[in-house]
Order: sequence, then structure tokens, then C-alpha cells
Amino acid sequence: MSVPFPFTAVVGQDDLRLALLLNAVSPAVGGVLVRGEKGTAKSTAVRALSALLPEVDVVAGCRFSCDPAKPDPVCPDGPHEPGPGTTRPSRMVELPVGASEDRLVGALDIERALAEGVKAFEPGLLADAHRGILYVDEVNLLHDHLVDLLLDAAAMGASYVEREGVSVRHAARFLLVGTMNPEEGELRPQLLDRFGLTVEVAASREPDQRVEVVRRRLAYDDDPAGFAARWADEEAAVRQRIVAARELLPSVRLGDGALRQIAATCAAFEVDGMRADIVMARTATALAAWAGRTDVLAEDVRQAALLALPHRRRRNPFDAPGLDEDKLDETLEEFGGSSEDEDPDPDPGPDGPGGGGQPPSSDPEGPQGGETGARPEAGEGGEPQPSGAGAGEQSAVRAAEPFRTKVLSVPGLGEGAAGRRSRARTEHGRTTGARRPRGTLTKLHLAATVQAAAPHQRARGRSGPGLVVRRDDLRQATREGREGNLVLFVVDASGSMAARQRMSAVKGAVLSLLLDAYQRRDKVGLVTFRGSAAEVALPPTSSVDAAAARLESLPTGGRTPLAAGLLRAHEVLRVERLRDPARRALVVVVTDGRATGGPEPVVLAGRAARLFAAGGVASVVVDCESGPVRLGLAGQLAGELGGTAVTLDELRADSIAGLVRDVQGTSRRAA
Repeated sequence: MSVPFPFTAVVGQDDLRLALLLNAVSPAVGGVLVRGEKGTAKSTAVRALSALLPEVDVVAGCRFSCDPAKPDPVCPDGPHEPGPGTTRPSRMVELPVGASEDRLVGALDIERALAEGVKAFEPGLLADAHRGILYVDEVNLLHDHLVDLLLDAAAMGASYVEREGVSVRHAARFLLVGTMNPEEGELRPQLLDRFGLTVEVAASREPDQRVEVVRRRLAYDDDPAGFAARWADEEAAVRQRIVAARELLPSVRLGDGALRQIAATCAAFEVDGMRADIVMARTATALAAWAGRTDVLAEDVRQAALLALPHRRRRNPFDAPGLDEDKLDETLEEFGGSSEDEDPDPDPGPDGPGGGGQPPSSDPEGPQGGETGARPEAGEGGEPQPSGAGAGEQSAVRAAEPFRTKVLSVPGLGEGAAGRRSRARTEHGRTTGARRPRGTLTKLHLAATVQAAAPHQRARGRSGPGLVVRRDDLRQATREGREGNLVLFVVDASGSMAARQRMSAVKGAVLSLLLDAYQRRDKVGLVTFRGSAAEVALPPTSSVDAAAARLESLPTGGRTPLAAGLLRAHEVLRVERLRDPARRALVVVVTDGRATGGPEPVVLAGRAARLFAAGGVASVVVDCESGPVRLGLAGQLAGELGGTAVTLDELRADSIAGLVRDVQGTSRRAA
């Protein structure tokens, strides 16, 4: 067994270490989400924590880790009589991003059931993680169906398995720890709220601290056992402090003054629901126990807010995480008058070994985006421009408010990554048929299996009731669900689109589509064209907030090289198809359809568009043309792309014009 990197040897990352230790003291805090750039010791710290947790008492031979003092009365391996048990180290169970549902919750052993006629249940990772740590690296890349199962288990403290004739319920109370790189996409709000605490980590910019990180890592790689031995005393001290804090925790008093501060803070930051208040109360109590005190102070409430609220105050995926600390201090001061009266002489408690303590946490909000200071200048085309502007580039304008868009999807049936946009063959969803299994059987189609075995019963010598089933008779259920697509935005940023009010509406529409892509678990990319060329403003990524940031700062002006934009988008799709062949693309071209850049711009744009039609790429043109006289060029472009065109107004899900158009199209098809 490999020797983990010592927890106390992690350099810096005070907030990360404190959040993990608080969960070790009080698992009721609800876990921790660690957000940060790659290479910042996120996984190292989490794996090191498991070595600090005290051993757990379990019923001997129980696969579900029942507590011998209070065994689960409905344990699948039970019933167990209360009494002495055995001890084992606390477990840290890792959930791979690509794990199947059966691996997570457990499943019926189908081959044994068919061969021996018994319902044998094989526990999954949720059972293994009971009374330990469930660690999900890159949790933001986890499939939605696994996220839903985690949500259910975390909320109920139990896992329910109902499938293939087996009905099992077992306890599943675990410390949920997730790590993620925000550049690869955000988490669903429901899962964000399930994490009790969150911390942002980043590599230190101090040379001395970076030197120490490298020195310790090299020493550990050269001799893991020797390096761990040098930190054994510090590890033992922190382990003892965790045990002492756990024993002290029931004696910690959370006074009315502290509760009032917690409630006022959650209300001031407008967090949804009441889970934030409860998590803050548990965190503040754990902080007091960790400091060796029996009373919760205002400083505990402040630290709890910095750990429990940043991920809950996000109103949409484009909001920057973090808290306004000045506002936090003002709220605590305004509602903190009675706390001193209730706690006149609090015990400060020991600072304690191991570097835990209550280190100051800084979680400042990121820089606020805004318009650039460049003076707007005129572009091409007949759009009105600000007075006094010359030819050239305009400054970026803010996007209009986003709205709920109509559903855009790729026709046909795909086999891409799980998502919510287009129809696909998946391992999860409604059953549509059966086939012979390719590799391990995961979803048995019982009726098809019986039908395959039935004609051979006489030849197999069946003489009584029952059914003789062989491996060749087994049939895998085929299922249809939803997949996520690559939504590639091709945005016209030329002068003809540059009127400020018009570009603001265009950005609002694209932002709305980005929100839709976030909710449907798509990858997104952004190609822009203006002047004499096109550029890939954002390569395909799962981070829609990165796309939103690029969109916000998008400048406009110049001619309209439509052909160059389409050709660049075609190249992006070609490369992405090599990387991820199963993910289908949806190209969204946002333009008024004018083509003015380069020689024979209209002819070249038509040729470029027909490349998409020849390749069968699904496409939608968002027609941005405005004014009383319209040329209809965007509709012509959609025809050459082999796609459809919608106006900005028709893009809205509640648009009357779009509804009338859809009804008319349905009537024509029916006729």
C-alpha cells in the first residue's frame, strides 16, 4: 500500500486544510468542494485526510460497515445483535468520473441469479463509503445520472436499490469531498448546495513558499516512508486534536446571539433556502470545538460564512464566487450586540498543534467586468454610429438580460456523452429494444432473454418447470436518453452588427443560449469574424462561463468576412471530431447574413456554407437583421447550410411569433 503524503506537510492552503478538518470533527457539516487550478494539491490534501481520521468500529463480516453499538436494523447483511465488533481504518472511496450506476449503488449479480436462482446483491461504492469519505475528483465532469444518485444518498443518508427484482436499502452516510477545475465547467446548483463548505485554492506567488513545496515533494518522491516518518509527530498531534474536538463538540453552546448573526448573514447575501443557515451553525460549532472552546464567538460565525456561503450566493453560472467581506463585517457588527452579553468570559482555548487553528481566510470577489475605455468608432454598413466616430473598431458593449430560449437540437439519434439536448443511445433512459451484450452485461432485458432461450428448452433436456438459460441467451437492454452536444457559436462582430443597441441584443441572445447550453450539459465554442479574418475566441470547452467572459469583451467593427468565419468553424469541428467522435455538433451562426469581406464574398460564403450541408452538420442561423427594410440574407444562408433560421424574437421560448411559425410548420407537414 502506498504511503500518502502527510496532511501536515502540505504547504499553505490554510482554508483547504481547515475545511477538511472541520468535516473530520463534525461530519454533519456536509463535506467540502475544493475549487482551483490544476496542480494546487487538491487531491493530495484530500487523500492525506483519510489517514488522520480515527478508526471506526464495525460489525465483523458486515459489508455495509454497521456500527456494532447501534447496528442498522434493516442492514442487508443483518440483522445484527448489538455487541463488540472489530476496528478498521476509515476508508476513502474514490468515485471515478466514468463509473457506471451499478458500480455506484450496487446491482444484482445476474449470472449467479440465473445460474443458481438466488438474488445476490453486490454492494457498490456508496456502501463502501459509509462512515468514511466519498471522494470525487473532477466532480464537475460527473454524469448527471450519477449526480442525481449522489444527491439522493447525501440527502437521505441511505441508498435505495430497486432493479431486476432486487429491493435493497442500506445506510450511506459519508463525508462528500469533491475537487474541480472551474475552467472545465461548473456544477449544477443542486449539487453545489449539497456541499457544506467550499474553498478556492491557487498556487502561491511567493517564491519562498513555492521553493518549499518543491523541496517537500521531491523529498517525498525519493523516500515516501522516510518522509512520512519525519512528520509522524505532527500527524499524531492533529489526530489527537480531532478526537478531542469530537468529544468536546456536544458541549459547545450556540447562543441566540450567534444564531441571529448567522440568520442575518444568510439573509443579507440572499442565499436560497435554509440549508446555508444550518451549515453555518454546524460549521461555527465545529470551529469552536476545534479551538477548544465551548462557546461560539463572532469570529467563528465570520469564518463559517466565508466557508459556507460563497458557492450558495451564485445566482447563475456566470456569477463570480466569493463574498463581499466588508458587507459581511457590517452585518456581523450590526447584529452582534447581544453576543457579548451572552458570552461575557469565553474560554479562548488552545491554539493547538498541526497548523489547523482558525487561519484568516481571504476569498475576495474577482474583478468586476465592465466596458473597455476605448472610444466607440464607426464600422461598416448602414447602421447609425455615435457622432464623431471614425472608421474602425468599437468598444465592447454589455449584453442585454438573458432569457429562456426555445430548444435547439440535433436531429437523429446519437451516442455522445450524457446530457440533455438531443436524443441518443445511452446506458440510462427508457428501454427501446434489446441486443446481444458486447462485453460485460449491465442491463438485462428479461423478456428478450426468455424469448431467446425458450425455443431451445427441449434440446437442452428440460424435464420440469423452470427455464434453462445459457450465456448466449442473455440480451442487453438498449436504452434511449439524452446527450450533450458541442454548441459552436459563430458570431458576426462586423460593423454591420455594431450599433450598440443591436449588439447588446445579440450578446443577450448568445448569453441566453450559453445558459441553455450550461443547463443541458453541452460543450461550447466561440468563433468570431470581423475585419478581414476570423478567430477562435474560445476553443471547445465545458466552461460556459469562460465563453460568457469572452462574449462580454467582444469588440466589433470592420467588414464582414462571413466565408472566413464559416471556414474557421468548419476547421474547429474537424479537429474536435478527431478528439471526440461521438459528440455531435450544433452550429449556431449569429449574423445578419451580409458578406462584404474579401473577393467575391457572397460566392465564397455560399461555398463555405455548403460544406456544412454536405457534412450533415446541424445548424441554426440567428437572424439579427433589423429595420423596416430587410434583405433576408440570413434565411438564404440557412438554406445553404441546410439548417433553419430564427429571428431574435423567435428565439425566445415564449415568443408568439415563434409559436405561430412552429404551428404553421406542423400543419404543413401534416398536410
